[in-house]
This record gives sequence, C-alpha cells and structure tokens, in this order.
Amino acid sequence: MDRRSFLRAAALAAASPAIPHSSAQPPSAQRASPEIQARIAKAATAALALQRRDWEQGVLAQAFLEAGNREQVLLLTRAALVQRTPDGRLGVVVSGGSTDSAMGGAAYAQAAAWSRDPALRAAVDGLLDWIRHKAPRSPDGLLYHLIDAPQIWSDGFNGAPPFLAAMGYYDEALSQIDGFRARLYNPRKQLLAHIWDDSRRQFNDAGFWGGGNGWAAVGLARVLRSLPPNRSADRARLAGFARDLLDGCLAYQRPDGLFYNVIDNPSTFVETNLAQMLAYTIYSGIADAWLPSSYRPRANRMRAAAHAKMDADGFIQGACGAPNFDRPGISTEAQAFCVLMETAAARLEEVS
Repeated sequence: MDRRSFLRAAALAAASPAIPHSSAQPPSAQRASPEIQARIAKAATAALALQRRDWEQGVLAQAFLEAGNREQVLLLTRAALVQRTPDGRLGVVVSGGSTDSAMGGAAYAQAAAWSRDPALRAAVDGLLDWIRHKAPRSPDGLLYHLIDAPQIWSDGFNGAPPFLAAMGYYDEALSQIDGFRARLYNPRKQLLAHIWDDSRRQFNDAGFWGGGNGWAAVGLARVLRSLPPNRSADRARLAGFARDLLDGCLAYQRPDGLFYNVIDNPSTFVETNLAQMLAYTIYSGIADAWLPSSYRPRANRMRAAAHAKMDADGFIQGACGAPNFDRPGISTEAQAFCVLMETAAARLEEVS
C-alpha cells in the first residue's frame, strides 16, 4: 500500500465509530460511573501483567482503544513492533498464526494515524499487505488460521474481517465472513464448529467451542460498526447472522449466566469469558441499533456473573485459561473482554 492509500485507509478507520479518535469527544468509558471505571482499571492492570502472544496483544490494544486509553494503544502498538516478523505480522511470539496479528490491526492503524510515526505507518502497511496478499488461503480465497496447516477456525471471525473493514476493505471483510460461515456454521444449532481442515475436507474439531463462538460474535459486531450507512443490505444480512449466532449461544446459557466451555456439552467445565464476549456483543448491537433492547437482560445476567469472577487482583477467574485454553484459568483475552464489556455497557447507558 502506498502512502496515499494508507492515509485514505487511516482516515476511514478514524471515521469509524468503532475507533474513538478525538480527545474533544472522549469515549463512553471516560464518562462512565466510578464503579465501571474502577473495574476497567483493575482488569487492565492485571492484563498488562500477563505475558502475551500476538492475538492477546491485539485484543488488549483494541480494548484500550474502545476504552479511550490513547496512551496504552500507542504503547501496545510500539511494543508489537518489537516482535515484528519479516512477512509483516506484528507481536509474534513463538511461531504465531496467520491472522492472529490482525486482531490488533484497527488499534495499530489508529495509533499510526494519531502519531504520524512513519515506523508505525510502515508496520500497519506491512500487516495489511500480509493479510490481503501474502497470508495462506484456500483456493476460494479464505484465509487460513495457521501458516503450516490449511485450517479455518471460528476465532478467525475476529481476526482479518474487523481489520479489513476498519481499513475500508468492506467487500474483502464480508467475503471472509461468508466463507468462514459456509465452512463452520451449523444452522440447526445456530452455532459454529471450531476448526475445519481443508486438506481432509472435514472438521478437525467439530465441537461448538464457546470461545470460538464468542470471537465470532465480537468480530461480527465490530464489522457491523465499521460498515458505512450505504451498505444497508450487507448490514442487515450480517446483523441477521449475528443475531442467529447469539440465539444459538443463549439457548445454552446456564441459570448462573455462564456457559460450558463447549457450549452444548455439560461435561465440559463452566467458563467465564464467553459471557463477557456475548455481553459486549449485545451491548454493542443495541447501541448500534442492529439488535433489539430485549436482549439486554440476558447481557446483564452475563455481566453480573462475570463480575463475580473477578478476584482481588483483578483477574477474571474461570475463563478458558492460557496458555493452552483447555482448562479454567486466566487469560489476557478474558481481561481484555472485561474492559470491552464494561466499555460497551457504558456506551449503551450513554445512548439509551
């Protein structure tokens, strides 16, 4: 991408209501109640103490972006450059996935626009070039989640699509969403399977992992917020899918407001972060006028359940835990989604 194209894309990103960009108009979290601000601060402090991989760096940067913490967005973006790979991915620790770096793409782009730093601009250029032209993909153009295996994961809904949409590449974002849906979505359950393997033409993990469905719901909400008004047909179609996915998850919500790690499998452990992810999606959807307010009580139950899981140090306990995400624990993404959920709740209060 040349300089002119980048500046156009950065302007599109800055114009999106998904990206707070003006100190003259502070975002909702900065005007939230003292209780919400305290919870955001506690979760954020704990998050910054955790070691992070590329998607964790990215989702935390997005959380700080939506909360209006400009300083932390800039710091996290500059830190992501330390672990930049020659192919353009940012924040890569260990091997990294194909599209995980893109989870922070919109935040990194906003940091570049704020700072006007050529190094940040070049880094976002490189990441976008990787996603659009270099990352491994299927013959029909779907981005693979891994570099060394032709797999499509439900996590991917919150990887490339929100970044592409924030940068103004709406058709590419929607094409990825449609393709992921075709591979992973079960219309009877209204849920997404976790991993499809293109080489074997079968699921590598057919389970309805809560975290994966949560990533997808969040990704859809973020893309919806970036789509301009003249994409009304696309907005309606995407909102319908997001609502179907929410309904599929909510059918399995436990009385305590939480969900099983594999949504429809009570033999798996009870997990915290899907509740935060879905609460964020619901609050965002109502605030952005694509979801009816009747969903709000369900989100409130989830939020209350997540509140009860924050310990004295600010860690959200009982999340699908790092580093292997196979047992309850803590994770950067759960910390980030506490911040995102609280920020979205404050934003909805403001527009209600």
